Amino acid sequence: MDLGLKGKTALVTGGGTGIGAGICEALAQEGVNVGVNWIIGKDDVAAFAAGLSHTYGTDCRPFYADVSRPDDLDTMMKELIDAYGHVDILVNNAGIWPTEDILDMPDRNWEKVIGINLNGPFMLSKRVAKHMVAAGIKGSIINLSSKSGITYNTGGHAHYASAKAAIVMLTKSLQRELAQHGIRANAIAPGMVRTPINEDKWTDPELKKAYEARIPSGRFALPVEIGYLVAFLASEKSFNIMGTCLDVTGGMLI
Repeated sequence: MDLGLKGKTALVTGGGTGIGAGICEALAQEGVNVGVNWIIGKDDVAAFAAGLSHTYGTDCRPFYADVSRPDDLDTMMKELIDAYGHVDILVNNAGIWPTEDILDMPDRNWEKVIGINLNGPFMLSKRVAKHMVAAGIKGSIINLSSKSGITYNTGGHAHYASAKAAIVMLTKSLQRELAQHGIRANAIAPGMVRTPINEDKWTDPELKKAYEARIPSGRFALPVEIGYLVAFLASEKSFNIMGTCLDVTGGMLI
């Protein structure tokens, strides 16, 4: 199916690795020019973006920003518009997943997770939406929630789960206010995905077996499989999907 995305421009936060890299690849496969946001690994991300451009014939470039810093977001937006002229798709993917119990959690660690995983998507969505409205772009905003934002079953992630639950309501709020401008907002909730952030869970045979037993599909998702849903949500083929959070957990939320 041709999703009709060729020539559009996307910004994917945390796009240089893990789920973000899979999203960038899926979008590039559809002919999208991708701004790959990064905060660490400058050379690796530059090489990744260049590889996407070469493989899929698109124009993919790295853009630095700490998504929790408003000044960084302003700079990135200016650089992105200077480079491409417009933004049609925003994917708020950047996030961190530390493990620490509530009783041992320093306040600053709570603030850091909320700053990156929740404040960042709000601040960047606002900036991109203002650009879309001003330019008359009927674009798409896609936020990454999580299984942990829907149901909570392990300890040590109160800050992460709280932020991801809030992302669901932020998505609904964005949709309620932006629908009048022809902008769609949706979220997705991945489960276990093969990424560097949880490498121990799929490289340790016993741990991998234990986690796969919790996944009805029987295996970890691949990052690009999450990207395929993002590409669909970014396209007009999903026009009637608005303000919702889609389960891509392999059945873990049954």
